[in-house]
Amino acid sequence: MNVDQITYLVFGLVLVLALAFDLGLMSKKDRSVTIRQALHQTFFWVTLALAFFVFVWIEKGQQLALEYLSAYLMEWSLSIDNIFVFILIFSAFSVKEKNYGRVLLIGILMAIVFRIVFITVGVALVDRFHWILYLFGVFLVYTGYSMFTANEEEEFDPQQSKVYLFLKKFLPLVPHDGGGRFMIKENGKPAYTTLFVVVIMLAAIDIVFALDSIPAVMGISRDRLVIYTSNIFAVLGLRSLFFLLRGAVSRFDYLQQGIAIVLVFIGIKMLGEHWINMYISKQVQVMISLGVIALCLSGSIFYSIFMQKQGLPPDQSDSSVL
Repeated sequence: MNVDQITYLVFGLVLVLALAFDLGLMSKKDRSVTIRQALHQTFFWVTLALAFFVFVWIEKGQQLALEYLSAYLMEWSLSIDNIFVFILIFSAFSVKEKNYGRVLLIGILMAIVFRIVFITVGVALVDRFHWILYLFGVFLVYTGYSMFTANEEEEFDPQQSKVYLFLKKFLPLVPHDGGGRFMIKENGKPAYTTLFVVVIMLAAIDIVFALDSIPAVMGISRDRLVIYTSNIFAVLGLRSLFFLLRGAVSRFDYLQQGIAIVLVFIGIKMLGEHWINMYISKQVQVMISLGVIALCLSGSIFYSIFMQKQGLPPDQSDSSVL
């Protein structure tokens, strides 16, 4: 068994044991999750991700470990961006707090399956057609620019989304949660509840976010291990992060701009890869990427907190974040 196989085996075992621990000991069915519990669960997933970073450093070396850490931070920050949309979905369909954990879990597990498929296809395409990386680079620059200049008034409306309208057109839906069930019988026929709709929408929304995150992580590393593990660890921590940040997420007014700058940086790096490789070693590139990601994310969060203390809404403050 070679080093790659051992690493994947360890990752798989850690994943199974962590899920069993999280579901069996840290999560209770149909119970609300307190801030304290969410903090413990978030600490658990972040610690696990960092422990895997140490393991990769020992088994695969410093450079790959730092690529993994950079990719994880990138994916983790994009996961925070997911939470904004998740909150809107739960509110729009009046999901009861006791059902949050179960609905999030199923949606996230579905998202992991889709991400594995997307990553596998994406890596295979890049291996065969290297020029696709340049398309990814252009896409990231465009996405980052659009995200940075997005109008806050253009808020996502879950009940007007294409996913919901598609489900409404082809499936019999009921406007309630069926007492916590996903499917019920009405007049002897099956009907799908709002909880079913929310689960499908969570998975679908994550697919949309994956269109940004997977090219972004490929701009940091081309190693399959890094791409798979950073994505999965970030998504698995999303449920606890939701409970931890749902009351405070509105305070991070400028996090989106911080993420946007990172996406533009990675996109430009992908477009100029040939020339960058001529003058800067791969190890230095990884250190620079890690530094830019950490600076932009921490800077945007601290700037958001500072502007909150000043009592200035985003539209009245300086738009040149960072």
